[in-house]
Amino acid sequence: MNLRSIVPWLAGSLLMAGALGGAVADESDAPQRDYQVPLPEAPAGEATFQPPAEADIPDTPYGDMVRLGRDLFLDTQRLRDEYVFNDQNCSNCHLDAGRLANSAPMWASVGMYPAYRGKNDKVNTMAERIQGCFTYSMNGIPPEYGSEPLVALQTYFHWLATGAPINESLPGRGYPGLEEPAQAPDRGRGAELFAERCAICHGDGGQGQTVGERQVFPPLWGDGAYNWGAGMHRVNTAANFIKANMPLGQPYSLSDQQAWDLAAFINGHERPQDPRRRTLKSVDETDRIFHQHMGYYGDTVDGHRLGDHDDYGENPGAE
Repeated sequence: MNLRSIVPWLAGSLLMAGALGGAVADESDAPQRDYQVPLPEAPAGEATFQPPAEADIPDTPYGDMVRLGRDLFLDTQRLRDEYVFNDQNCSNCHLDAGRLANSAPMWASVGMYPAYRGKNDKVNTMAERIQGCFTYSMNGIPPEYGSEPLVALQTYFHWLATGAPINESLPGRGYPGLEEPAQAPDRGRGAELFAERCAICHGDGGQGQTVGERQVFPPLWGDGAYNWGAGMHRVNTAANFIKANMPLGQPYSLSDQQAWDLAAFINGHERPQDPRRRTLKSVDETDRIFHQHMGYYGDTVDGHRLGDHDDYGENPGAE
């Protein structure tokens, strides 16, 4: 793990630094801007907003686009080889078709955009935010402005947010943030937990699970997973998601430490290259500019430097 972002809570602990497989860098080496700065966390408290029921989707052209967006959200693999180049669906990270509180529900995000995002250092519209998910979480190519998939997804999110306030961060938005762990996240402990609690759905090798040709549980590493640019590759983001949502159907059944350890184990595996690497000279440069946060990109784990490869999965890149 790149420790430059967690020096304050690991300061003075060389043993912890060794357990994480990284080294504390001189702070003068850090870039001036953190390109992974997220939106502010959601306010505490139980989610009170309820999105409309699917039975209430109107029988109109607008409703038809809502249904298409819902279907693409649940089965994003329908866009495989055009916009999607891994084995993920939107609903893998946004459970219950984007409706579930504390699972980054879409009804809570619509009213927060346009918004500045440090990740690309600009104000993003909701369309650009969705395009970013295709680029990183789907290891894909973003749908064009005005294209049917992009309009359909935007329309679905707009409908889910029917009655929600604008420019107000709602309880249940995003993934609840965890406190810093009592112990440094440990991949060894995480491996044991993964075998006990996660492999039944995600496979012993993190390859996910299919039924027929349908991907029902997503891969967590390897070419079918989110790439090194996705927000979920950050250990803290994955820990937050795991704590509130995993194992499936058993939210908050893991301790905070277990969530951190699982996130470290999962994200300490190789995955498709960060697509921003295509325009940069080296892994070192990509690491320095884009990975000054809680992740393993550029770190040596089990004798292998993660991210030091030209494997972009199935993504052919820009033509």
